[in-house]
Amino acid sequence: MKRKPVKEKPKKGKNPWEDHYSRQAKKDNYPARSVYKLQEIQRKFTLIKKNDRVLDLGCAPGSWLVYAAELAGSGGKVIGIDLKPLTISLPSQAQAFEGNILEPDQARESLFAGGFNVVLSDMAPATTGMKDVDAARSFELCSMALDLAVQVLHSKGAFVCKIFQGEDFTAFTDRVRLVFDTYKIFKPESCRKQSKEIYIIGTGKK
Repeated sequence: MKRKPVKEKPKKGKNPWEDHYSRQAKKDNYPARSVYKLQEIQRKFTLIKKNDRVLDLGCAPGSWLVYAAELAGSGGKVIGIDLKPLTISLPSQAQAFEGNILEPDQARESLFAGGFNVVLSDMAPATTGMKDVDAARSFELCSMALDLAVQVLHSKGAFVCKIFQGEDFTAFTDRVRLVFDTYKIFKPESCRKQSKEIYIIGTGKK
């Protein structure tokens, strides 16, 4: 009689969420595996170009901010905002602010004045485990990000936004369709399989 294989218990202190992308991020000196999602988006849609101005909403822990700065180059400018402070060093063309995108900040507003070629939002709500609640909170964040993108994006600019799939998903894509010439729905391979997140990419701001 064959014995069933025994599953090994995770080693004490080992991160249960660690995977190939997490290990690769450490090797590539990025603070989180999320960088590979933006890399896949960039490879497919080529949104960020040299000398672009990029706004990164929900930028902590900083992987998207650093990668966007690499793409924009020394002639570009990348600004990140998050409720949490960043603890990593940034290239000279990147800046991060701790704060709420809905709260006015004079210093931040002056940086917004030049407008942006691309607005990125990898924001996610604090999850409850209740799919409907989490999806509704995600929709609210995405709506805020889109409202800000409408204000600060240059004509023909691009928008990337993470959203949790739920009953408001179609309503959000309809809003994106009204603002941009084209939009795409894209799920990077580096997203965790169990995740309900998906990305909406709008290009050609009207």
